[in-house]
Amino acid sequence: MGDKKQETRRKRVFISDVDRYSSKNIAKFLSTCDNSEDAEAEETSASPRGEPAFHIVGTVSSFSKDEKASFLLEQYASPTREELLERLLECDVVVYNISENATQQQIEEATWAITALHAELESFKSRKMFILVSTVMTWAMTKPQNPEQTDVLLREEEFRRRRPHPSFKNHNNLEKLVLKLGKGKKSKLTGYVVASGLQYGKGENIFHYFFKVSWLMQFPKVPVFGQGTNHVPVIHVYDLAGVIQNIIELRPKSRYILAVDDSKNTLEDIVKMMSETLGPGKINKVPEEEAIALRAFKPEELEYLSIDLRLDAFIIKDSFSLRWTSESGMVENMESILEEYKDTRQLLPIRICLVGPPSVGKTSVSEKLCNHYQIHHIKIKEVIEEKITQLKEMVNGEDPEYVSEEAAAAAQTQLHDINKSMEMNAGRLADRLVFDILQEKLNSMPCRNQGFVLDGFPKTYEQAKMIFTDEDTENQDLMVKTPAYNEKITPEHVIALEATDDFLTHRVQALPESVAEKMRYTQDEFLPRLMRYRQLSAAEETLLDYFDELEIHPEHIEVTTDDPDYTDVMKRIIEMVGIPKNYGLSPEEQEEEDRKREEERKQKLAAATAERKLRNEAALAEMAAQYEEWQKNLSEVKRQEHELLEAHSLPLRNYLMKYVMPSLTEAMLECCKIKPEDPVDFLAEHLLQTIQQD
Repeated sequence: MGDKKQETRRKRVFISDVDRYSSKNIAKFLSTCDNSEDAEAEETSASPRGEPAFHIVGTVSSFSKDEKASFLLEQYASPTREELLERLLECDVVVYNISENATQQQIEEATWAITALHAELESFKSRKMFILVSTVMTWAMTKPQNPEQTDVLLREEEFRRRRPHPSFKNHNNLEKLVLKLGKGKKSKLTGYVVASGLQYGKGENIFHYFFKVSWLMQFPKVPVFGQGTNHVPVIHVYDLAGVIQNIIELRPKSRYILAVDDSKNTLEDIVKMMSETLGPGKINKVPEEEAIALRAFKPEELEYLSIDLRLDAFIIKDSFSLRWTSESGMVENMESILEEYKDTRQLLPIRICLVGPPSVGKTSVSEKLCNHYQIHHIKIKEVIEEKITQLKEMVNGEDPEYVSEEAAAAAQTQLHDINKSMEMNAGRLADRLVFDILQEKLNSMPCRNQGFVLDGFPKTYEQAKMIFTDEDTENQDLMVKTPAYNEKITPEHVIALEATDDFLTHRVQALPESVAEKMRYTQDEFLPRLMRYRQLSAAEETLLDYFDELEIHPEHIEVTTDDPDYTDVMKRIIEMVGIPKNYGLSPEEQEEEDRKREEERKQKLAAATAERKLRNEAALAEMAAQYEEWQKNLSEVKRQEHELLEAHSLPLRNYLMKYVMPSLTEAMLECCKIKPEDPVDFLAEHLLQTIQQD
């Protein structure tokens, strides 16, 4: 009995297009809402804590591959209008989401849904709620009542004054229809309109391009399309879902609700914070036309990013019990948003340390790993050269906009220390400077974002300790057996390539002299380097011991063949490290990619079918031509055979006519006269008598 009551308390909520970014996250949020959080539910024991408050029903878009999300209880792909209306009538709440690049078909379907439900009012067994999730683009052209007050905030109570962007007039008309058909205190159908800000979170939606460019460090400066001074109203997608949850549970009197967070950031503020937190730290303002040329945004997406509004969501702050995910907006919460973003897209850095004796193939394998995982190849010599070049550029003031006088002075000091150290050590840097430069490189955004392969460095226990030990936490807890280390730069995979001295020596001897000199593998250099490596490997505390103490246990891989592709080695490393965790396609990009592949597959199939048809037709035509030719040849053969037979039979006919036919003709005439009972016997006897007489 309790289970029956519990089931009846769960509201059935229909959500359109649950496989799209916004609706999917709203459905996911609502499906995890705890029934016991409802004040009414807490008064009884009918709903134990943890029971979902909502039963989610939804439709998927036409490009869906029928991927059943775990949080969706029911999902329908392209139902007919009759089937869809039946589902809507079964639900307590109907949510139609047109907040993100809605097509005309989606707007028409939402219009039909509210109209069809209104027509069925008399058959409702209980009150229903229709929630239209629209967009603040229907406010885009709204001006303050006092034109001189440019910084005034617009509030929900002014919704009748709203003026839509020219491309969003249909959205605005649908909002009016929902408010019209869903009004009345005693009506069984209540309509709400939620004007949502631009959504972010759980993959970032329209801001995805800026995150991707920053994370990949595609440009030295992250582009901002346009001036960037426009104020962009935004909201975390889970906060939008929380607004919908509160509407369902509280049934507020105001039926037009703004859903934006408390930030009043400009587009420049948002992109700059992304760049500083995740990318190169710089931005570059470029014309909006370049966004189309770079295929960064579609024209309709640029319309969203060009909005300039300062809105005050009074109702959700004053009347709702909203558990904000990001109340103060993207700029203030960028750190947590980025963590959520990387977790959602599984953008996890892969950090590998590859060690081994000289000539074992560390650099070749490192390059292959970097290509496979799209991570950065760290060779200590190149890192030092790159740092010196960077310092020289800062000292010479090549980018004065982003290099302050203090930074230039610090660069001058650091460059002086490097030059002095190299003079004192015959062109080599002191270990402390090398470690500082390497730590700075490993802490750089590219290495922090994607990861790296450390090629043959560090070489000793002490070097590893100097590089990876976290000095801030080293002495915090003396009882901890595992040494404190910097998790952001310490390799998570340590691979030791092994080979015998004979194998390595033979490999080096087979190299051309010029290559051996370039790689320092001449006989005078290689053997001392190999001996030095063996000595370090036999030390009391080795490099691999350091990682063992951190419980990062090295993997030993034996190199036994001269395979230039290191096929077996790569296979083992990839099995150990796992799949690439680099940047993948967004759901929308993946959907578009799947659609393109499906179109290409259909085109190839159609082309193959047409080609096969042409081949068959050509083959049939050739067979018909061959058959016709064969018939002609057969007729000619028969004619020639007839002529040949005629030629062969002429002497025989002449012989018969001269020697046989006269006697035989006479006998046959005689036979016809007498008409004996046995003509054959008569002919034989007559011919015999004629021969005897002759």
